[in-house]
Amino acid sequence: MTNLNLNINQNDVELIPENHPESQEPVLGAEILIEQLYKFYGEVKVLEDLDLHIQPGEFLAIVGRSGCGKSTLLRLIAQLEKASFGEIKFKSARHLREGITNDDIRVMFQDPRLLPWRNILQNVQLGLPKSQHALAEELLEKVGLKEKSGQWPSQLSGGQRQRTALARALSHTPRILLLDEPLGALDALTRLEMQSLIERLWKEQGFTAILVTHDVSEAVQLADRIILLDKGQIAQSFQVNLPRPRKKSITFAQLEQQVLDAVLAT
Repeated sequence: MTNLNLNINQNDVELIPENHPESQEPVLGAEILIEQLYKFYGEVKVLEDLDLHIQPGEFLAIVGRSGCGKSTLLRLIAQLEKASFGEIKFKSARHLREGITNDDIRVMFQDPRLLPWRNILQNVQLGLPKSQHALAEELLEKVGLKEKSGQWPSQLSGGQRQRTALARALSHTPRILLLDEPLGALDALTRLEMQSLIERLWKEQGFTAILVTHDVSEAVQLADRIILLDKGQIAQSFQVNLPRPRKKSITFAQLEQQVLDAVLAT
């Protein structure tokens, strides 16, 4: 296993997203600097001496076997937990500091975490100004739940609840979007549609995206770069130099197999 020792550029980097909605200001993805990161739960070491530099607006996928530290790393970036040692810093054209506001970052976990006393549309609109309520309706339509907007979370299937939570996260045009297997419960066709939706909004809004997934094909489909975690360390890194929108091809299949073989070898 090899630790990544990356040279971090401390200069401000400005990413201007293409085709952003005229009704909103361009969102600049945050740069993430992770240095010598450790995480312990009691005596159990989950992350060890992890260095990672994520460029502003980059789409990063994290793969690896269960228990390798993928979700723990995501929770530390989300500031839901504190590192045992090391630093996580966030940098954009506007600031460099250890913390960012709740408006800068959104997280999608496997559990959709919808409010049961609000209907589906109200869940997606949660925290949005009235001027952006139409965006919530648009996203519900795109995830195939327009006709369900007045229903309660308890009336939806598990997959429909996850799609609602995904629409809610994306509606806030975050600087950083963290995705912990959010599409795992969706049927194959809807999963492909949601991948396209995530990619389109990422292009429009310019946020930094980090996807934790067990689906290697999904990682190759969406990511600029894929990192493989093994026993809390970065074992390998794969650059995805495929044109967008991505179609299945020999090159796609070769990279997918290369990443899969690396995962299976851990």
